[in-house]
Amino acid sequence: MSADGRNGLTIIAFVGSVFSPWYGWSGRGRPENHCALNVAFYGPGCDRWTMTERGEGQVERDAANLRIGPSALSWDGDDLIIRIDEITAPVPPMPMLPKRLKGTVRVSPTAINAESFAIDGAGRHVWRPIAPRARIAVTLDEPALSWTGEGYLDTNAGVEPLEDAFAVWDWSRAHLKQDSAVLYDLKKRDGSALSLALRFDRHGRPEPVEPPAHAALPKTVWRMERHTRSDADRPVEVVHTWEDTPFYSRSAIRTHLFGEPCEAIHESLSLGRLRSPFVRGMLPFRMPRALS
Repeated sequence: MSADGRNGLTIIAFVGSVFSPWYGWSGRGRPENHCALNVAFYGPGCDRWTMTERGEGQVERDAANLRIGPSALSWDGDDLIIRIDEITAPVPPMPMLPKRLKGTVRVSPTAINAESFAIDGAGRHVWRPIAPRARIAVTLDEPALSWTGEGYLDTNAGVEPLEDAFAVWDWSRAHLKQDSAVLYDLKKRDGSALSLALRFDRHGRPEPVEPPAHAALPKTVWRMERHTRSDADRPVEVVHTWEDTPFYSRSAIRTHLFGEPCEAIHESLSLGRLRSPFVRGMLPFRMPRALS
């Protein structure tokens, strides 16, 4: 998020694009053949969204670099540099015309966490919050815009499709006055539930804590249920929902965690809906695959 709260940006680099219908239809045998840089840019009059899938002939990677088509990520010391050069998909109610999204994002962690966590209890799905807190510098050529602010950097990896392990996924992260907090609530396909609550100090060191009380959020436009955590008897408010799809939502919420009022970034994911053939059939319009 920008320091003035007017703009936001989410970037996800996929090796084996977990939501991709093309990857699912392929049998998921070659993750390097299904890579994408998903960029969602939010701001007054300049929303952009892109997630073009590219084959292994357009992908290069090593320990410090990942190139996906014309876009690339690389480590510069402790900073992550993300160079974006993509064509956008339509974002209703914006005009149904593709637009360019080009520029550079520098992610500068205030501290780096080296610990990973098994979010499924079995180690088949692993999450590492690399930078629970980071400084962000955005310089875009198209649209012509630049800003600075705060952000977060993590990575997830799994050895099976998300929808084979989980039915529902709720996640949020918040920057508190001194610490950062990350909350996971997961419901597995067998009906069992898993929760993980962590506080990170200014050095990035994680401390497992007791999850705050459950709090229901309003259903999305697509009538998808979503939940979060908040201190008991404290209200939770959805400030803005940026992504509202049949199976996924991303929002800013105003909440209260560990005795502090704060704003958090929240996401809900319905893996049951993702499994639906109807939803799979809609995804190619938002996740096109490059021909070469």
